Amino acid sequence: MTTTRSSMLDLTPAARRVTAVVRHITDEQLDDPTPSDCDVATVLDHLMGLTRAFVETAHKTVTENAAPQASGANLDPGWRTILPARLAELAEAWRDPAAWQGLADAGGVRMPAEMMGVVALDELVLHGWDLARATRRPYAVDAVSIAACLRFVEAMAQPGQGRDGLFGPPVAVSDDAPPFHRLLGLAGRDPAWAARTEE
Repeated sequence: MTTTRSSMLDLTPAARRVTAVVRHITDEQLDDPTPSDCDVATVLDHLMGLTRAFVETAHKTVTENAAPQASGANLDPGWRTILPARLAELAEAWRDPAAWQGLADAGGVRMPAEMMGVVALDELVLHGWDLARATRRPYAVDAVSIAACLRFVEAMAQPGQGRDGLFGPPVAVSDDAPPFHRLLGLAGRDPAWAARTEE
């Protein structure tokens, strides 16, 4: 299958949204919980690893070295400058039509590159929301990104698709919930999740 520019997704808006949230995270918020059942520092460490991995995926230069389990204890002290640069690099790497062609590898999984690009987008959208909710930052996702990610998680929700390890148990949302809330629910997140408030 030949990928055309019209069928490619632009990861730039999602990468910029995550960067906007990241730039406002304070040291005091690193230990705060997120909707993904881990703290802010761990989500940041996960993003540090996945941005590098998905740049390699786009370039088809994946190494055999497995990324360590994300942990706030391993977060690079330079994350404030490194992560925004990696997010920009990730978005740029997936602007190349070649990134969307053939097969691609990431995290020990091989799948069509077109699908892998959606996985990268889904990671940015969901973890950006995790961080925004945890740190009380505004977060609005464009309709194109929502639609692409929703199609992906709906497909993964089908029996036999091996969603375990990708998402937590689905969270029920109302039938008339907006698409982004349906995406969050299928990805194991409660759209109503809110950061704790100080007593």
